[in-house]
Amino acid sequence: MVALIATTVGTGLGSQPAVGSSALSPAEQLRQETLTAAVDALRAHGAGFGFGHGGAQGLGADLGVIVSDVVNEASGDSHVRMHRTFAGLPVLGGDLVVHRTTAGAWDGASATFREPLALDLRPVIDATTATTRALTTANALTGALPLAEPGLVIDAAGFDGTAPALAWDVFTAGTQADGTPSMRHTYVDAVTGKVRFVDEEIETVDGAGESLYGGRVPLSTVASTENFELRDLTRGGNYVGDVENRVDDCLPILIPLCTSSAPGELFTDADNDWGNGSALDRQTTAVDAQYGAATTWDYFLKVHKRRGIANDGVGVYSRVHYGTNYANAFWNDTCRCMTFGDGDGDELGPLVSLDISGHEITHGLTSRTAALMGSGESGGLNEATSDIFGTMIEFYAKNPVDVGDYLIGEMPQRKNTPKAIRYMYRPSLDKSSPDCWSERVQNLGVHDSAGIGNHFFYLVAEGSKAKTISGVEYRSPTCNGDRIEGIGRDAAAAIWYRALTLYFTSATDYFGARAATLNAAEDLYGERSPQLVATAMSWDAVNVMPGLRR
Repeated sequence: MVALIATTVGTGLGSQPAVGSSALSPAEQLRQETLTAAVDALRAHGAGFGFGHGGAQGLGADLGVIVSDVVNEASGDSHVRMHRTFAGLPVLGGDLVVHRTTAGAWDGASATFREPLALDLRPVIDATTATTRALTTANALTGALPLAEPGLVIDAAGFDGTAPALAWDVFTAGTQADGTPSMRHTYVDAVTGKVRFVDEEIETVDGAGESLYGGRVPLSTVASTENFELRDLTRGGNYVGDVENRVDDCLPILIPLCTSSAPGELFTDADNDWGNGSALDRQTTAVDAQYGAATTWDYFLKVHKRRGIANDGVGVYSRVHYGTNYANAFWNDTCRCMTFGDGDGDELGPLVSLDISGHEITHGLTSRTAALMGSGESGGLNEATSDIFGTMIEFYAKNPVDVGDYLIGEMPQRKNTPKAIRYMYRPSLDKSSPDCWSERVQNLGVHDSAGIGNHFFYLVAEGSKAKTISGVEYRSPTCNGDRIEGIGRDAAAAIWYRALTLYFTSATDYFGARAATLNAAEDLYGERSPQLVATAMSWDAVNVMPGLRR
């Protein structure tokens, strides 16, 4: 799980950081005042979110929140993201976003979990037993080892309809079946010993990608005494390293303790003319990786006014040439880095491309905003979010060689092009993803359940009418037979970005995503706008309709 920013509000929503200090900048002063006012607002209006019945006396000493983000809009509206604690323990799925108007009035809160908590905090099974259970039930992992001492948490994520319970968080590292590293949290019920759910931190695209097809692209580099370095100081210091076909014997979090790891050697060049368009030149894939990272930075900055994944002006690190015949790519939030394999030597080429880079970096952005979990429907939304913005980045680039499309990972498919890993307009074409929501979606793998979010996004952006875009024919039938008129990619992406950053919480499911995107559409375009109507109709069209669940 992503570490929280250490701005803590005391138990019972009590103590606040001091404001008015002359040492604070005006921006920090505003931030502190905003978070203080938001916590006061939650104190007064917390009855609907499990914080008692309003008023300081109704909150109870066991409850607390940790503030992780403060957004002050130009309009004066504010949004403060908080993570809930109970008796000092983190509450998984208990995060919420408090919204206040320009005038400082309460404007509601986004939250998945809204019930009061009353739990016995005495574990029946101990940490050692929980660790053993986590290691023996980890799916297809080899060499799994604990990364930290297990800690107690409250699981209120509600996957599979389970009630809140005390659980052990067992954090382990290992290797997945296809060679991808694993860093996962396994949550083991502290009373029954049952594994409640697993949250994988290493995010992959299941063997999808483009390679070496972007043509000649501009790069920003750094001149050193003797060479040029593939480091981009104009975009937060993005840089690329060569792993030299090694793999991580242990993960980056433990590099100081490793006897063998793959940190990557920074690429340098004498004439600042990188690669030759062939995979035989090791620089070529590094060019693709850096181009993808730069384009992703530019898209989020110019379209959504965001300076890097954490909005802090800091870039990312890319590692290329990972392993041998490794047909995947993954994001590791601990090292803030992307890792790309060279493909399998047959069906798939090197996994560096615009949509793959955009997909992976978006995982980092998601972890620093909604922090969507890696299980259940929230895991599907996490993957759909990366597919959506990977696609938008591809369209944004306007690259004449690698044109924008709604195919995920089509370029490295060396046979049967335009075969893809995922098809946003009709997810079932991959033979495993559903086009329409049903109860079974919450039990699918996250890359498959992403199909619901992908299908929704295509419909709201492009509509259901058959059309040809960049030479690709699209037919996207709706689940209810309705005809959808699209609102355009840019409007659809603006709605999704606002929903992700201001309304999604860690355990948001597809019905929560419907409510969040409707809120975002109304914020941006108005309560009777065509964009709001199209958003609602597009969710209906993928079977995410009011009253169908709960």
